[in-house]
Order: sequence, then C-alpha cells, then structure tokens
Amino acid sequence: MSAREDILGAIRTQRVKSTTRPAPYVPPAAPADLVAIFSERAAAVNADVRILKNAGEIPATIADLLRGRNLPAEIHIAPDAQAMDVGTLAVKRTPPGPDDAALTTASFGVAETGTLAYPATTGNPASWHFRPGFEIAVLKASDIVPQMETVIARVKAKGLPHTLNFVTGPSRTGDIEQTLELGAHGPKALA
Repeated sequence: MSAREDILGAIRTQRVKSTTRPAPYVPPAAPADLVAIFSERAAAVNADVRILKNAGEIPATIADLLRGRNLPAEIHIAPDAQAMDVGTLAVKRTPPGPDDAALTTASFGVAETGTLAYPATTGNPASWHFRPGFEIAVLKASDIVPQMETVIARVKAKGLPHTLNFVTGPSRTGDIEQTLELGAHGPKALA
C-alpha cells in the first residue's frame, strides 16, 4: 500500500455514515412596526429615509431631495416607475450616469437590516441600481418584510429572476487607506 492509499483509507474510515437533518427554518414573529424598524436601520447605513402619508407627496419629496443635493430638477426614471407622478421635474427615460439622479421602485424592504430588494425584470433591470450617483427608491409600507428569508420565499413563489439585488445604503468601500468612501461601485447616496 502506498502512502496515498493509507491516507485516503484513514479518511474513509472516519466518515460519518449519517447525520440528523436540522430542523426546518421557522422565522421569528414579525415585530409590530416594520416601517419604524426599516427606517431606523436604513438611516443607520446612510440612507435618507422619508415616510410619506400618500403617493401625492412623492413629487415634492423628490424635488426636495434633489434641491438638498444641489442637483438639477431632472430625474432618470426606471422602466418600472415610469407611471409615477414626478410633478414638474424633467423626466429622462434613459439609463442614468454617475452624476445623475434616478427613480425606481423597490419590490421589498427588509426591516431587519434596512435593505432594499430588487428582483430583476424587464421593467426593473439589474444594472439600474449601480449606475446613478443618487438613487431614489419608492417603497410601499406593505412591501416591508421582517427578514431576508421572507423576500427570498416570496420571490421564489413568483419564479426566480435572473438577478436579485439587495441594496443596503449607498455603495461604499474601506479599501483606500482604511477610510470609508461612499460611491465606490454604485450610488453615492440613497433615499
């Protein structure tokens, strides 16, 4: 017998023949106020969170966000958000660039982490969230779920998309002299 066969033989004798399967995952009970938890967690990762009373407040809020960043009164609108009213803002239906502001709708928000989830579709391309310098996401309170596992289960029920983006705050890196830099490979700001 060779040394190789001795080693492989020893490994084979140590193998576990069977193990018990772990219990199925049971998510914890949902907290009472998912909107408040999501808002707190998203703000903690540098997202600008605004809670609106109704969809009629969206145009003024977008205009306020753009003014607050000294950006022009124009917005690139993702295909999934083109029916959204943006008031008097100039609308561009082309993909945004790194100096542009873009508007999209988020399919889900994860309260546990303040994360937005975007399953890619024809109306919501995966690349949209990496292009703009400033991304504005509209999220319905009813689309906020307790944890990421809930998002995955709901997306699987509809059929898995080719891409599922999870976005937690603006893009960032700490690779450059261990200094946190926003906008490393995506938006510098998220609202």
